[in-house]
Amino acid sequence: MSGAPLGRDWIAANLPHQGEMSLLDEIVSWDATTLRAIARNAREGANPLRRAGELPAACGIEYGAQAAAAHGALAAQRPGKPGMLASVRSVVFHARRLDEGTQDLDVLAEQMSGGDAGVLYRFEVSSGGRMLVEGRLTVAFAR
Repeated sequence: MSGAPLGRDWIAANLPHQGEMSLLDEIVSWDATTLRAIARNAREGANPLRRAGELPAACGIEYGAQAAAAHGALAAQRPGKPGMLASVRSVVFHARRLDEGTQDLDVLAEQMSGGDAGVLYRFEVSSGGRMLVEGRLTVAFAR
């Protein structure tokens, strides 16, 4: 399974994140275990995650979670059964902010394992080849 790029229309129709909280602009590539996305809104003043005029690196967790959600929708791991972010672990911040660079955010989600109860992903958020934040997150499925 692999796929061509998907834009905002697909993202809006397939993810629960709507309006300004829909942070991903394009799914660049994806396959059975991995998804790469682009987010162009990190430097925008209207970004809903901004605090005191900055986009803190901790917000990279939400970008990673949305990439994982997009991968889950594409991989149809649990059709019609939404998941929820259950835990975040091993997060490493390589920068203080996500909005310091001049380039878009590159967001990676890679499925590490999964089952009926949930899925474990590792995620990375980078910009211009510079790693900003990375970690792991678990998505739990409703029973």
